[in-house]
Amino acid sequence: MKTFSTTWKSSTKPNKQRKYRFNAPLHIKGSFLNTHLSRELRQKYGIRALRLRVGDKVRIMRGQFKKQEGKIEEIDVRKTQVYVAKIEHTKKDGSKARYPIDPSNLLIIEITADDKKRVAKLDKTKTPAVPKATTTTTPAPAQKTVEKNTA
Repeated sequence: MKTFSTTWKSSTKPNKQRKYRFNAPLHIKGSFLNTHLSRELRQKYGIRALRLRVGDKVRIMRGQFKKQEGKIEEIDVRKTQVYVAKIEHTKKDGSKARYPIDPSNLLIIEITADDKKRVAKLDKTKTPAVPKATTTTTPAPAQKTVEKNTA
């Protein structure tokens, strides 16, 4: 039986990082499917990233299909890969095949409203976008020193 270390925090060794991701159970692999939101969605919901779902509209940010947009057709949690509509590559025999994309190379630009729980959760997290106020600290008044005259 495989054991998975839930206490593992981080390592600088790439082989240990790959091992962690490869051996992770599905409920943890699901968290690897989180993707950044666009600026508009970030301001609207007040969160930076969200888990991908089938039906979300995404923009590809890296690779040969950079700047193309499409809806998510399928998500493979085991392989942590996403298949986007109309993103295909041509094989040697001339047939088309879907092209798997890593979630880290995507940007969510439109959220599907099919899942009511997801929409309700997003509405809960919604906070008004308040620009960061610059706090100015006033310097403390200089302490007065009293000199004693000893004459």
